Formats: sequence, C-alpha cells, structure tokens
Amino acid sequence: MEITAESLDVILAALSEQLRSMRARQEIVVIGGSALTALGLVRRATRDVDLVAIAEEGELRSANPLPEPLRLARDRVARDFGLDENWLNAGPTDLLKWGLPDGFMSRVITRRYGDALAVHFASRLDQIHFKLFAMVDQGGGRHEADLRALQPGRDELIAAARWSVTQDPSPGYKMVLKEALGALGIDDAIGA
Repeated sequence: MEITAESLDVILAALSEQLRSMRARQEIVVIGGSALTALGLVRRATRDVDLVAIAEEGELRSANPLPEPLRLARDRVARDFGLDENWLNAGPTDLLKWGLPDGFMSRVITRRYGDALAVHFASRLDQIHFKLFAMVDQGGGRHEADLRALQPGRDELIAAARWSVTQDPSPGYKMVLKEALGALGIDDAIGA
C-alpha cells in the first residue's frame, strides 16, 4: 500500500493508538517524502516514513534500533493496513553522525496524534538540505524531482551545499555536488 497525504494521518493515528495501548509515548523526527507529503510541499505517494531521529527530553538520538514499543506498534500497523514491514524505518538516521542543519529543531512542524505520539516533520528549508544531499549521494530521480518541487532559491541551495559536504567531504562527492548545482542553475557555489 502506498502512503498518501490522506492515509498518512490515519496511519499515524493508528500508530499512536497502538503505543497508547502499550502505555508508551514516542516523539519521532521525520524527513523525506512522507514529511513533504504531510506538509503539502509535494503531492505524491510514498512507501515509507523515514525517521532521522527519536526525540527524548529535547535531545535527538539515533532511531536505530527503533525503541521496542515503537517497533511493536509499527508491526501491528503494518499488519492492519497492509503496509510494508519497514514502512516506518530509521534509514536516514546516520545523518545524525555529522549533524543536522543548524537550527533544525527550531524549524520542525510538530503534529500530535493523540497523547502517545508526537511527530516532528522537517521544514521546507531542511528538506532542501536533505534532498540536495540525497540527489548527489544517491542520484537524481525522485530526490531531484522533490528538490525542484520545493523551488529552492540560490541562497537556500548554497546553504544546503555547504551542509551537505559535512556529511561527505570527499573530493568525489564535491565533484558530483558541483555538477548537481550546475544542473540546478548554480555554477559558482563550490567553495560553498
């Protein structure tokens, strides 16, 4: 089953209900296609919800492994809705190793699903950072399409480029980044 803007709220409400039934509470930080869809920044379906972090007492920690109650709740929701078993995953949590963009948590958009689940969705600006990094690191495709749909300005792309090299400072990455920025209409940003 693909996750749309309409079904995402229903699925996250069900996840909250499963957590509540276990007397558990969770705060998750979401990036990627599901966050873009949830905030109405792009209109497309996705197959998963990508967690970059778990928030605990104002601190971010790796989402890998998922906390046990969250994993159990995810599995029950997957069964109930016919979703892929990893529909809620920690795929991008390695971004925490080198740091999220400065001010990231001050920009998230938070939605509460009942009293058991708070979801912090990455802002448009931060999504520009993540999508540029993914476009360079993994290739264009949906990442480039999402980035273009966000219509980033020159300064936003330069800030994203500067952050992205903190994730991968290799010469090869910088070379591909320069090409990607050129394709996005910015030819003079490296040194960025």
